[in-house]
Amino acid sequence: MKRETRSFYEMAVRGAVERIFDQLDDALDLTALARTAALSPLHFHRIFRGMLGETPLELHRRLRMERAAHQLATGDAPVTRVAFDAGYETHESFTRAFGDHYGVSPSAFRLKASEARAACARAPQRELAARCGLHFHPGQRPELSLSFTNTKGEPAMHVDLKDLPEYRLAAIRHVGPYHHISEAFGRLGEIAGRAGLIRPPHTEMIALYHDDPEATAASALRSDAAISVPDDVILPEGVTEIRIPARRYACTTHVGPYTKLGDTWAQFMGSWLPQSGHRVSDGPSFEIYRNTPGETPPEELRTEIYLPIA
Repeated sequence: MKRETRSFYEMAVRGAVERIFDQLDDALDLTALARTAALSPLHFHRIFRGMLGETPLELHRRLRMERAAHQLATGDAPVTRVAFDAGYETHESFTRAFGDHYGVSPSAFRLKASEARAACARAPQRELAARCGLHFHPGQRPELSLSFTNTKGEPAMHVDLKDLPEYRLAAIRHVGPYHHISEAFGRLGEIAGRAGLIRPPHTEMIALYHDDPEATAASALRSDAAISVPDDVILPEGVTEIRIPARRYACTTHVGPYTKLGDTWAQFMGSWLPQSGHRVSDGPSFEIYRNTPGETPPEELRTEIYLPIA
């Protein structure tokens, strides 16, 4: 079972990588990549990043930039043409991005490559740093070697399987950048406090995230700030009811600032999940916050993250 599950995720990621390599000239359709992999966009994003160390969009952009470096070093196409091929609309935006990656302007890079050829010296480095080892080589599709081991210095992840009862939540929908969900939690706290819904230690603070940040504009990202409430409580105006179904979940705990939660999700779904023998299921994944930033230093924040298991 573990081998079959690992093969499923390997095939999903390999297929996506092949499409990215084959379609460098096209805008990346992240929703289509996830659909082909038979995963939700959000789950696919986390699995891909966890396995390869970069998101599909980051891989696509890096390969285009490496191809641009190859074109500059070996051809005589105008820089503007190279910029357009790399997906940039203006010479200026491409020059800034290229300089950020290679430390010199496109014209200076081309000159260095020309001088190296004339002197029979080593050409300037075209490959950019990448954990996955995938790079642009003209006419080639590199072999993808997937590793499910922890990255250097990363501790082994402890994961529990939990059969959870149904959760009834009082929630406020947040639309916008995920890191602004605290605004919705602030409004929820005011309403729930007045209604007497917050009953420590039984009330749990929960967030659900619905969209892939790469496939959805930041202004349109949907999430829910929520608290758990008993079945017999009448919800006040201004909140909506959400039910998280009873089912089995894989759970791990993130300790540290919320800004690092994405790394924990990536390790959870890109390293633990493919080796676990389990398949991710339809239904919401969510986070439960066991303390709050107002009372706890960032390095001591505890967040439980839950992934539905088929």
